[in-house]
Amino acid sequence: MTVSPALMRRIAEAAAEQTLPRFRQPVLIDNKVDGGFDPVTEADREAEKAIRALIGEAYPDHGILGEEFGLEGEASDHRWIIDPIDGTRAFISGLPLWGTLVGLTVSGRAVAGMMSQPFTGELFYTVGEGAHYEGPGGARSLKTRDTTELADATLCTTTPALFDALRRPAYDRVEKSVCLARYGTDCYAYAMLAAGQIDLVVETALQPYDIVALVPIIEQAGGVITNWAGGRPESGGDIVAAATPQLHEKAMALLR
Repeated sequence: MTVSPALMRRIAEAAAEQTLPRFRQPVLIDNKVDGGFDPVTEADREAEKAIRALIGEAYPDHGILGEEFGLEGEASDHRWIIDPIDGTRAFISGLPLWGTLVGLTVSGRAVAGMMSQPFTGELFYTVGEGAHYEGPGGARSLKTRDTTELADATLCTTTPALFDALRRPAYDRVEKSVCLARYGTDCYAYAMLAAGQIDLVVETALQPYDIVALVPIIEQAGGVITNWAGGRPESGGDIVAAATPQLHEKAMALLR
């Protein structure tokens, strides 16, 4: 099957109709966990409803897994994975580093995906043939940088505080080896990797809805993305994404 760029645009627009009017406005914040802080807002829920409606109309036989409303259509080999606002902490802080993530898996493998940032007017997507950008400056293809050495690389992670006692030393080895490290970028870091602005993303404890949409964008832009064991990243967990195979190999050597 083929997913059209037009559908990706429609999904991005439908989500933006729910998120943008609520961004930098007073919002009710619910906490989804005890003993921590995992925020969710009306914008998350309403955006996911809008996305589910569009996908259900276009592909009624496909499954859908969303962060806020779970799984429907479990038996289908085609499954859409939704995070209506990846980076809700950034969203409620007024920082435009959040995004809407929608990806499609076929038999568990990510084959299409989009990340939209409506406040900046940007859409990053792939439908299986190249990775593409639409936004300020016009439309263009996405291509990762050709960085091969850690000493030349820019690294992003959400925050080192997320790494537990077992994983933090491995992450620290990578950070100490790169030229520059930046924090707090959530899904936007992966988009910047695909766009050739940074070189490396290292994360931990991700869910499928945090990463599936971004996997094919990075791969189609020329990058490499796996879990820390070198396997497919669609299930989430500990993730490393790199601009080149050589850089990925060198980061992996420090993470193992």
